[in-house]
Amino acid sequence: MDNEFIEDSRISLKTKALAERQKRAMSGGGPEREKAHKEKGKLTARERLELLLDDDSFEEIDLLVEKRAREFGLDAKYFPADGVVTGFGRIHGRPVCVFSQDFTVAGGTLGLAHARKICKVMDIALESGIPVIGLCDSGGARIQEGVEALGGYAEIFYRNVESSGVIPQISAILGPCAGGAVYSPALTDFVFMVEGISHMFITGPDVVKSATGEVCDFESLGGADTHSQKSGVAHFVAGSEQDCFRQIRELLEYLPQNAGEKPPSVLPSDDPNRTSPFFDEVAEMDPKKSYSIHEVIRELADSRQFMEVHRGFARNLVVGFIRLNGEVAGLVANNPGVLSGALDISASEKGSRFVRFCDAFGLPIVTLVDVPGYWPGMDQEHGGIIRRGAKLLYAYCEATVPKVTVILRKAYGGAYDVMSSKHIHGDINFAWPSAEIAVMGPQGAVDILFKDQIKRDPNPTKKREELLKAYRDEFASPYQAASRGYVDEVIIASQTRPKVIRALRFLKNKKVEGVKKKHGNMPL
Repeated sequence: MDNEFIEDSRISLKTKALAERQKRAMSGGGPEREKAHKEKGKLTARERLELLLDDDSFEEIDLLVEKRAREFGLDAKYFPADGVVTGFGRIHGRPVCVFSQDFTVAGGTLGLAHARKICKVMDIALESGIPVIGLCDSGGARIQEGVEALGGYAEIFYRNVESSGVIPQISAILGPCAGGAVYSPALTDFVFMVEGISHMFITGPDVVKSATGEVCDFESLGGADTHSQKSGVAHFVAGSEQDCFRQIRELLEYLPQNAGEKPPSVLPSDDPNRTSPFFDEVAEMDPKKSYSIHEVIRELADSRQFMEVHRGFARNLVVGFIRLNGEVAGLVANNPGVLSGALDISASEKGSRFVRFCDAFGLPIVTLVDVPGYWPGMDQEHGGIIRRGAKLLYAYCEATVPKVTVILRKAYGGAYDVMSSKHIHGDINFAWPSAEIAVMGPQGAVDILFKDQIKRDPNPTKKREELLKAYRDEFASPYQAASRGYVDEVIIASQTRPKVIRALRFLKNKKVEGVKKKHGNMPL
């Protein structure tokens, strides 16, 4: 009995020692730093994981990891968990890998041990075929660790690229993200930012002022509005951290776990045969008048649910996720309410990135076309519209997932080709009776083709109107394209939803063997 008591005591002491180590490692930066952190309106690293993940699902790894660096006084400092919480958990019952940087510990700076913890969960995610989510709140590289900190960043970047197109990668910027730290989020699939607390930039306001003389602050240089509306770095903006985590959870409902799986299906919440008189109203409108493309998208989708991506950036093109008869699809649509729906540099890059994501993860693409062409101007030409506009063309040509296209109204010039036309292997191409498919708009075409005839006529205005009507009826209609097989079917607008659903159902098992090559050379 005495021996058993001694053994139990030893076990108890070891358990107590473990508990003390765990408590110390989980202490973060201490009460004072945590208080200062919260006074900025920010949650702690562990609170964030509690809100993001399903209840009681988080399993932490590498809690007891410590830095090895001893230079510049680091030997006298202890950094709990080395400033980052890593592990795995569940969202909607599905596993995910996560890391959450702790700004209360050395400003969340990244050293070698910190980087290795992140790399480990990224390796687990890739090997297990599950998404990885990074909650970023860091002052950047830990200066005292020098090249080892820089090397740690590079190891993360390499894994971002290795995982690209294999597992979904999501970044949430929940504080500062500066210098080399910005490149990992930029390499991930989706970036979330929160108004007021998120900032991303290569160089801060002080460096910008000393180098260029430009005066700016954190918000104007790299805040949520800047990156969601101007640069396009951020795909989603949230009003609070809680809202950010809600949006991440919502996004994951549309995504597969990896490129080899399908996104979760749901029981259809809407009649697949539902027709829409609203579509007929849009089709019968004056072609010069605008309408809400978002209303068209919601009317098409199950239960009017649409998760828009890049909402504030390049608003002349709308992209996002919908469900059709319970199945996920990527949605790309020209927006006639902004720049008349024309394609420009930003819209081309926004669309190409989204199309490539859908193709990488096996999501069918539905394209709604109402495009007058590419947006003209010296700023576009000098900015590289030829090269950068070609990215969207490349993405659609490269995509092998099911592609269903509906031409609502205008489809002019090269933009007609680019928007998933039959010529670049759109699978099923529909057109409304209101569709106008031509090299250019009727007015420009008539002015070029019938210039002399109009000039000679006693009533040139009347003659021009007659020619416009004749040209629109004969050439700028869907029927010439349909007669040549470039449009598979001209459909009654109200029938769009059931037609698209049936087409996707037909294409569900589509498989394409691509040309054998290492990879193409996209016009980056």
